[in-house]
Amino acid sequence: MSAQDFTTTLLVNQSPEEVFKAIQNVRGWWSEEIEGKTANKGDEFKYHYEDVHRCKIKLIEVIQNQKIVWLIEENYFSFTKDDTEWTNTTAVFDISKQENKTQLTFTHVGLVPEYECFEVCKSGWTNYIQNSLRKLIETGKGEPNATGKPQTETERKLSEK
Repeated sequence: MSAQDFTTTLLVNQSPEEVFKAIQNVRGWWSEEIEGKTANKGDEFKYHYEDVHRCKIKLIEVIQNQKIVWLIEENYFSFTKDDTEWTNTTAVFDISKQENKTQLTFTHVGLVPEYECFEVCKSGWTNYIQNSLRKLIETGKGEPNATGKPQTETERKLSEK
């Protein structure tokens, strides 16, 4: 990991087990239209948001209640010159106890400021981790996207094109 990789951290009152289970429920916080399995090492799933973003992801590391690592195997963006910018990057969810709370640190290893998508992706991940995933952890209901159901200003703008 580099200091430039996108990282965001949240602290919640729920247990590491509750945070871990929420992360595994990708349909509950990122997209209702996830296809495939999202819980165990070796599972693969596809994400898409309309014709704006598509990717294929494989879970390459899963440590119960501690860590989940996704490898983005394929990627397509409709809004960048290099539509493969995420290809072969990893999304890392690190869970740890901090006194009587649980800390989740999300790092997209390889998502760096030089990427054309960086600002859009930073905004998206910030929303989905700090808002949607946090709500899923704390209340049991996240705010995932779906076709015709954008969750960020950028998704709204890109959907209109």
